[in-house]
Order: sequence, then structure tokens, then C-alpha cells
Amino acid sequence: MATTPDRLLVTGATGYLGRELAAQAAAAGVEVTGTWHDRPADGIRLDIRDAGAVRRVVSAVTPDAVVHTAYLQSGDAMRAVNVEGSANVAAAAAATAARMVHLSTDFVFDGEQAAPYGEHDRPAPVTAYGQAKLDAERAVADAYPAALIVRTSLIYGGAEPGPHEQLVLDALDGRSDVGFFTDELRSPVAVPDLASALLELVAMRVAGPLHVAGPQPVSRYEFALLVAAAHGRDPAGLRAARSAELPQRRPLDCVLDSSLAQAMLATRLRGVGEVLAGAASPGAPL
Repeated sequence: MATTPDRLLVTGATGYLGRELAAQAAAAGVEVTGTWHDRPADGIRLDIRDAGAVRRVVSAVTPDAVVHTAYLQSGDAMRAVNVEGSANVAAAAAATAARMVHLSTDFVFDGEQAAPYGEHDRPAPVTAYGQAKLDAERAVADAYPAALIVRTSLIYGGAEPGPHEQLVLDALDGRSDVGFFTDELRSPVAVPDLASALLELVAMRVAGPLHVAGPQPVSRYEFALLVAAAHGRDPAGLRAARSAELPQRRPLDCVLDSSLAQAMLATRLRGVGEVLAGAASPGAPL
């Protein structure tokens, strides 16, 4: 029978997903310890690239489960954090027999399938970030075969705007000049839904890749329009763009099929239109 962990370790607990996950777990009576690296907060400062430090933290906390949300999307340290860091966390979790859930991305796919990606479809990343996340998946699986690898998509919809929503608001307010792709399809997932799903999954003995994302595919431009409407903003200031015209290749259609996860979960993974339409209702939090 699945049992909610008494002690949970969340890496990257100052991140958008990490904060929501830690808050939901604490509200459920779980003893939560979070780690952070460059944004001081409650918890433990940890550089996951330091294998010894990771082992010491996991040994000290003795968690029943570890949810690894820490990552970098770009920069000189991106690959080391995403690949070596993830391997270190997985090895430490394996050494203590803690349940391990590792967060990955839809960008492990090339976006050329023209149909939603299932768990058994072949990854073929076309960006450095996607390749690093795929290599991280493999490193985690090698270090801890019992680990669950959750692939997800654009995360949004918390009490405060997430990075993808803030990008839209910055464009509307003239703080950034960015185009939103009309030809790049994703599966946005509300951060409360994803965190709730992860708390269910840490109590299940399921391993390998699992897709946990929203059921409504939208383009980045359509997502921006929905965000603008949810915040009562005129979308006229949003600029449409085409990813296919960029000099560097990006995956165009990374829609995930999350039906396997949804069949396991009590948490309902809501579509982005439903979530943001609710946020636009009078009196509803944004």
C-alpha cells in the first residue's frame, strides 16, 4: 500500500516548483527539508555538484523520499548541475534507500513526431539543454534504477506569476522585447497540479520515465494570450514569432501524452485554458 513519506527532501526548494511542493507537503503534515544554492532561504545550502556534500546532507536528513527539482536551463554550469548534480542526488538517495523522483523536461524530444510523445517514444534532443536533461535522466537511472523520472512542460499558475508568465507580463509592460512562438507547441501544467501529483507519486513504487503535464496543447503565443487575459491585460502588445526561423534549431511540437500518469493519480491535471480562465474570474487569485 502506498504511504506518504514522513520526511521529504526537496532540492531546489527556492525554485517555482520546489516552493509549491514544499508548501503542499508541509500542509499535509510531512517534515520537509529544502536545499538551495544561490537564493538564501530556510533549509540547507547545497551545491549538488559536490558529491560528498550531497551524501552528507542526505545522510543527515534521512529522508523517506527525495524530489530533485534543482536544475539550470543555461549558463556555463548548466551541464554540470543538470547531469553530474542529478547523478550525485540519485546516488545518495540510493545509498539510503530513499524514494527518488527526478524532474525532467519535454525538451528531451526533437518535436518532429507530429503526435503526443509517450513514455516509450525515443528521445532525440536538439538543444544543449535538452541533451543535458536526457543525459541527466540516464545518469539517474544508472545510479538508481528504482528512481522515477517525471517529464513535464511549461509550469505556471501559482499564487505568484511563474517565469513563463512573468515573461509575458514583462513583454506587455515593455520591460523586454521578446516574440512568442506560434509554431512551438507545449503542454503547460499548473504548478499546484504538478506538486500535488508529485506528492502522490512519491508514495508509489513506480520507476522509469513518466509524463506529467497538462492535457491542453498550446503554442507559446497562445499561452501568452491566455496569460494576458488572466491578468486583464490587452494582448495587443504581444509579438508573434516563429521558432523555425531562428538560426538555432528548437523542437517545435513537444506535446506530452500524460494519460498513463493521469490514470494513476487522484490529482486532476487541468488544461491551461481552464486554469487561466479561472484566474481571470472576479475575485480569483492570479
